[in-house]
Amino acid sequence: MIRFDGFGHPLVLVVATLAVAALVLAALRTPPRGLPWPALPEARSAGAARLDLVRGAALLLRAGALLALGAVLAGPIATRPASPTTAPGLDLVLAVDVSPSMRALDASRAGEPGTRLALAREVVARFAERRTAEGDRVGLVVFGETAFTRTPLTRDGAMLADALGALRAGQAGDATALGDALVLAVRRALAGESPGGSGVPREGRVVVLLTDGASNAGTVPVDVAAEVARGADVRVHAVGIGTGGRVPVADGRRVRFEQHDLDTAVLTQVAARTGGRAFLARSSADLADVYAAIDGLERVRRPLPPQVRRRARPEPLLAAAGGLLLCEILLARIARRRLP
Repeated sequence: MIRFDGFGHPLVLVVATLAVAALVLAALRTPPRGLPWPALPEARSAGAARLDLVRGAALLLRAGALLALGAVLAGPIATRPASPTTAPGLDLVLAVDVSPSMRALDASRAGEPGTRLALAREVVARFAERRTAEGDRVGLVVFGETAFTRTPLTRDGAMLADALGALRAGQAGDATALGDALVLAVRRALAGESPGGSGVPREGRVVVLLTDGASNAGTVPVDVAAEVARGADVRVHAVGIGTGGRVPVADGRRVRFEQHDLDTAVLTQVAARTGGRAFLARSSADLADVYAAIDGLERVRRPLPPQVRRRARPEPLLAAAGGLLLCEILLARIARRRLP
């Protein structure tokens, strides 16, 4: 069935309607042309009424045709819902450790020593930009002695890269509250839910937890935080960065050695309990491989927002205009014959 649901330029239709109305009024005020027939005045008067009615019908037909053409110029549009489609996507929260130990210089970048945080910023920013470009929503939680949300769930990869570039070691305190950070990250992963449903499958919520130390602060034990994540169906991939042990740490222009131990057992336990995986990275290549592995693991299907297809449909109105003009021509040829 051919139909249309609206106009691309409705103002054109308004102008066309006013113009047609003005033309009809002008035609009604103009007396019709005719030949005097003095021999039959009574026939002339009787025929005048008939001819006036025919003339009025012809004017209406012409006005209808002009209105139909004006509607064609206004751009009639037919709409119909497109077939439902899906795309890869998930809600992913990156939890990044910014404790002072992230200044350690044991994370090599292209063979040169660099701080753990500099390496993490670089690799995680690339990961976040790639995932947002593919349709994922990514958030950022940073933690040290305290944990806070740096960026809520978003598809703006550039904003996430800027937020990661602004991270500084020690900005959240001097300790590592791993449990608090994990609970906050889980809350952020669930923040996209709404009473009507966010369209995100239950398996599409993930936290990637990156840290270089053992939990030594906070109010929530790590095992309790892992249970919270498991109960909310949020997978946690735990990434440990650094070599552990006694490592050089940048302190302004000086370098000093400090003892920093990575609790790999706790990270493995958190990942296993929530259905995720635990990773260990000691260099730029290692960390890039870790996030590439996570990228390959986390592929779900998310329904796209409903799409409506729009298509120009002038055919019905053009057919109507042609039919009205044809009727006017027939009326003029049959009912309004004139003497030569």
